Amino acid sequence: MHTFLLSAENWYLVCFGIGLVLSLLTFFGGFGHLHFGHMHGGHLHLGHSHAGHAHAPGPAGGHDASISPFNGFTLMAFLCWFGGTGYLLHRFTGVFGLGVLAISVISGLLGAAVIFWFLARVLLPSERVLTAEETEMTGVLARVSSPIREGGTGEIAYSQGGARRAAAARSDAGGAISRDVEVVVLRYERGIAYVRPWSELEGPPPI
Repeated sequence: MHTFLLSAENWYLVCFGIGLVLSLLTFFGGFGHLHFGHMHGGHLHLGHSHAGHAHAPGPAGGHDASISPFNGFTLMAFLCWFGGTGYLLHRFTGVFGLGVLAISVISGLLGAAVIFWFLARVLLPSERVLTAEETEMTGVLARVSSPIREGGTGEIAYSQGGARRAAAARSDAGGAISRDVEVVVLRYERGIAYVRPWSELEGPPPI
């Protein structure tokens, strides 16, 4: 154990291992559902643009997506490349000390830059931040996907921002609402949509 702690080669190996394990956990734990900005579990959601961040052109009606060069993905890439390069140099070359450290840092920065370029130029252009109007629930026309029991909670399905979404729902009047009934959201409080059947409201359904 004492020998391991004194070995620079092993410290580089630890950095590489940490970066690799975190990268694998991120990839298999939620990279397929990746959105940038705020991290929740294995998922990352878009944040608002800030000065000094990379910006991608967003579709009309939404804010541009942005991501800082200093994020979890670039950090993991830095650790992998930094640790891997340092370990290989110690193991298979005659370079030691500050020479290994300098080359490893440069390698890590290059690896992080490649990942940042991929995020900013390939993934971000298809991402955007929805405006408040696009996430407003009041007035949304939906369909009951899970029956709402009298005084209980069910679920509604609706389209918003070009995507299919779902939300917990209760009857605004307190009564039961059957599945597949078309409803309108009257208010949205604490993650619950309070709805009423469209047939009980006057006027034609919105287009």
